[in-house]
Amino acid sequence: MSDDHTRVQEFFAARAADWDSRFPDDGPAYAAAVADLGLREGDRVLDAGCGTGRALTPLRAAVGPAGVVVGIDLTPDMLQAAVQAGRDRDARLLLADVTALPLRSRSLDAVFGAGLISHLPHPAENLRELARVVRPGGTLALFHPIGRAALAARHGRQMTPDDLRAEPNLRPLLAGSGWRLTSYVDQDDRFLVLAVREG
Repeated sequence: MSDDHTRVQEFFAARAADWDSRFPDDGPAYAAAVADLGLREGDRVLDAGCGTGRALTPLRAAVGPAGVVVGIDLTPDMLQAAVQAGRDRDARLLLADVTALPLRSRSLDAVFGAGLISHLPHPAENLRELARVVRPGGTLALFHPIGRAALAARHGRQMTPDDLRAEPNLRPLLAGSGWRLTSYVDQDDRFLVLAVREG
């Protein structure tokens, strides 16, 4: 396992037990972001870096009983927290790395990634891996329940022009990774990028 992966695991393992209680009001933001993904009954969707699984219940509601919801995370403690919250009833949970997905090419209709982009060790390559498992015309949502400025303030930082999530940086990154950006929203109470799988 790379140093990047070890750091991510250590960071989230230390916070898994109280993650949901630290951010108790995020549920409606997750549900709204899932609604914007435009899923249909019977769709197959991945929650990449699912953490404690806060998106799994709205994802399951969107695709219905005939759909497939898979939650993948690198940190066992986060998946255990998802199970303790009962969210494993809404999805199949896998301990796996989103940089090397154990899924067939073009097997999904959509990918949802909350807080994911800033934790990818090689963003262009890793976004290509997400594109690999999504059918052409399928969708990607990169989400955070607060915007870039609010998140930077929460962490005591300033926003910088090299922020990967800034639209001038993210648009070409997505384009070079098999995605076409279709919507970019960065407000205090929401960050949501939608993209379509090219090809």
